[in-house]
Amino acid sequence: MFTGLIEEMGTVIKIERTGRALLLSIAAKKLFAHTKIGDSVSVNGVCLTITKQGNGFMVVDAVPETVKRTALQFLMKGSMVNLERALQLGGRLDGHLVAGHIDDVGQITAVDRDDIAHVITIAANEDLMRYIVEKGSIAVDGVSLTVMTVSSHSFQVSVIPHTATMTTIQHAGPGLKVNLEVDMIGKYVERLLGLSPKNKSNDTHSSGLITEQQLREWGY
Repeated sequence: MFTGLIEEMGTVIKIERTGRALLLSIAAKKLFAHTKIGDSVSVNGVCLTITKQGNGFMVVDAVPETVKRTALQFLMKGSMVNLERALQLGGRLDGHLVAGHIDDVGQITAVDRDDIAHVITIAANEDLMRYIVEKGSIAVDGVSLTVMTVSSHSFQVSVIPHTATMTTIQHAGPGLKVNLEVDMIGKYVERLLGLSPKNKSNDTHSSGLITEQQLREWGY
């Protein structure tokens, strides 16, 4: 579990492809002084496990499913990545709860300026857009951001200068693919209420999902 507050930017120094999987070697100046093999770390919002660690670098494995579902597949040697260690229980939660499980890959379509802010427009899959709400939280390449506006196929976030400077957002431009993770609460609520098109069933009792009819019968 993470917060979406990036601790440091790292640099991809080596990419090894083993079939459809990836082994990423990432260098950073200070983060790895506080990690060990087996620790979870967020790399551009993707929760990965440190499998090897040396002086100022780490190696993480990305299995085929992770590669297929995330923008890690577009990384190259020299790419900058956002890094965050796992949330420490009892610590301060300054961002929002981020699982590190990417929902989909979006694409930046525009980057504009509004006074000091960077306003970034990101296109996303229609199925994902139903979870994105104005003033709600979203993780973009692991960065916790607040949704500014929402349309049918895209949304906007407004980024303060400090966040842009401390993350890969400073290099963002039209066409860039980014990892998106929506607020997990909406997905759980949808699943429990049986509202997802993927969860529809003619036998609502056997599915264990709560229906609108049941809510009415219970007085809601």
